[in-house]
Amino acid sequence: MDAADLDRLEGESFVYLTTTGRVTGTPHRIEIWFARRGRTLYLMSGGGDRSDWVRNLRRHPAVHIELGDLDTTGHARLVTDANEDALAREIVTEKYQPRYSGDLTKWRRSSLPVAIDLDV
Repeated sequence: MDAADLDRLEGESFVYLTTTGRVTGTPHRIEIWFARRGRTLYLMSGGGDRSDWVRNLRRHPAVHIELGDLDTTGHARLVTDANEDALAREIVTEKYQPRYSGDLTKWRRSSLPVAIDLDV
């Protein structure tokens, strides 16, 4: 998959993220907003580090991604770098605010940014 293929997928509304359960070891699949830069997807956890999917990926960072016709794996990580944190908040909010009827300002400020580095 080349950069043009990934660019085409940016227009998708959701990514499907499958994590491995931290206790059960079973797959857990969620639909979630995303934005992309290069081979990295950025997600925002409104529940912060209390969200099950975040707890799962902290224990098992290897994840499965379904995005349009892309079916691949990746490695998840919490975003800790200040510049990358600001980028994640900006690009995810910019993508969804125009199509969302509410105000995402508080969500943008309080959510936990997560990066998925794709294995493509």
